[in-house]
Amino acid sequence: MNDHILSTYDDELQEVRSIVIQMGDLAANQLSEAMQALRDLDIEKAKEVRLSDKKLDALEITAERAVIGVFARRAPVADDLREVVSALKMTTMIERMGDYAKNIAKRTFALSDGALVVMPEMLDKMAIEAHQMIESVLEAYVKRSAEQAVAVWESDEALDSMYNLTYRKILARMMETPEYIGELTHYLMIAKNIERIGDQATNVAEQIFYAITGDNLEEARAKNDETSVELFAKD
Repeated sequence: MNDHILSTYDDELQEVRSIVIQMGDLAANQLSEAMQALRDLDIEKAKEVRLSDKKLDALEITAERAVIGVFARRAPVADDLREVVSALKMTTMIERMGDYAKNIAKRTFALSDGALVVMPEMLDKMAIEAHQMIESVLEAYVKRSAEQAVAVWESDEALDSMYNLTYRKILARMMETPEYIGELTHYLMIAKNIERIGDQATNVAEQIFYAITGDNLEEARAKNDETSVELFAKD
């Protein structure tokens, strides 16, 4: 493979990487904006979050086309094959992060129409943790750091613990103020959406680790979610 072809191939791989990073940055911003809309019950900002999700969807399609182009022109093998396949999987995971942020925005609409119930402060703490996971996993991807990917993967346990605590606190508020069960249920769903964003960041970390090492991260720790899975069907 001559230098020109090598240079073009590198450019194509860099294009795929660039799309993954753009998507990750957009998903992180969506989460921040969705939480700001929730705190302020800002309907206009919530609408902006929902509209920005279309940008994420469009980038996922762009990534798919770029990856198909790499396969068609280059037939990548070994390390390059792992990277390209993992990148495609990562775009799907990041797009799901955007969906969960959009769901938070959707709950903001419902909460703005109901009784004024103070947002549980743990939701902000969970969102900060999830946002940090997204930023850290993007840094691991840029630096091609298996160690950082593992660190993100392990940090999901902390978010799970925060979610379990939030879940119990909101349930306690439901029992104390049953007249606000509807509004508090929305907050439960929001907590679950944030926790799922963390799950997707963890999944991205697993793909990064695989792309770099060729090995799969073993399920060394059980999922630390003590709540009922059935209660939270996909929004």
